[in-house]
Amino acid sequence: MKHFALIGAAGYIAPRHMDAIKRTGNNLLAALDKHDSVGIIDSYFPSTSFFTEFERFDRHIERQRIEKGVAVDYVSICTPNYLHDAHTRAALRWGADAICEKPLVINPWNLDALEQIETQSQQKIHPILQLRWHPTILSLRDKISNDATKKHDIDLTYITSRGKWYYASWKGDETRSGGICLNIGIHFFDMLLWIFGKPKDSKVHVQSHDTASGTLELENANVRWFLSINQENLPKIIRDKGQRTFRNISVDGEELEFSGGFNDLHLTSYQRILTGKGFSLQDTRPSIELVNTI
Repeated sequence: MKHFALIGAAGYIAPRHMDAIKRTGNNLLAALDKHDSVGIIDSYFPSTSFFTEFERFDRHIERQRIEKGVAVDYVSICTPNYLHDAHTRAALRWGADAICEKPLVINPWNLDALEQIETQSQQKIHPILQLRWHPTILSLRDKISNDATKKHDIDLTYITSRGKWYYASWKGDETRSGGICLNIGIHFFDMLLWIFGKPKDSKVHVQSHDTASGTLELENANVRWFLSINQENLPKIIRDKGQRTFRNISVDGEELEFSGGFNDLHLTSYQRILTGKGFSLQDTRPSIELVNTI
C-alpha cells in the first residue's frame, strides 16, 4: 500500500483521483485545499487529515515522516493550471513522485527547470494524459501506425458550454489557465500529436476569450480544429436536446465513436503509474509547445 497526499481536494477533478487511489488499494494520508467544501473525501477516505493552509499541510507531511516513519509516496495535484509547476516541485522536495493534472505547466520553458529538478531529486513526474488510454484512441493509433504513408484529414470540434461563473474563476483568467486552447484543448492536441506526428505548420483563424479555431499540418495529417465554451456555437440539434457539450472527431470523413469510455481513464492512469508504465514529463512537451505557438 502506497501513501498519497492530494492538493486541490475541492476541485472538480479531485474525486476521480480519490477514486483511483482507493480502487488501487492505497491510502490518502493528507489533503489540501484553501476551500473547505470537501465532504466528498468521506466517500473515499474519511480518516484523511485535511488542511486549508499549505504551511500546516507541509508540516503534517514532515511530521508523519520524521515522527511516525510514514512517508508520502505520491502527491496528486488537482490545482489550477498556474499552480501545477509549484506544487510539482513541492512533491519532489518531499521525496514523493508527482501525479499532475493537465497541463503540467503553462509555459514550455518551465519544463526545462522541472526536468532538472526531477533528475536531481531522483523522483518522477507523472502527467495525467488520460485520452491516451481511451479505447477509441488506442484503436485509432494502431490503425494509423499500420498505414504510415497516408496523410489523413482530421476534423476536431469540442464545445463545452460554460456559464458566467467561468469568467469570475481562475479558468477565465488567461494568465492562470493558459487560455482556452490550453484549458480545454490540451488533451486533444496531445492526442493528435501522439497519433499523427510532429507539427509542421499552424494557422489560427479565430482566437477570443471563448472560442478558438485553426488548422494544423502534422506529419501524417491535416487538421481543422474548433474549440469553444460558448453555447451559441453548439449545433442546433444539440441545443434543442438541452445538451451543453458537443464533441466530434472525424478521420477521413469517418466519425469516431467518442461518446463514452471516459469513466475509468484516471483509474487506468493510476494503474499504469503504479506499475512503472505511466507517461513522463517529456511526453507533455509537444502539446504544450504547440499551444504556446498557437
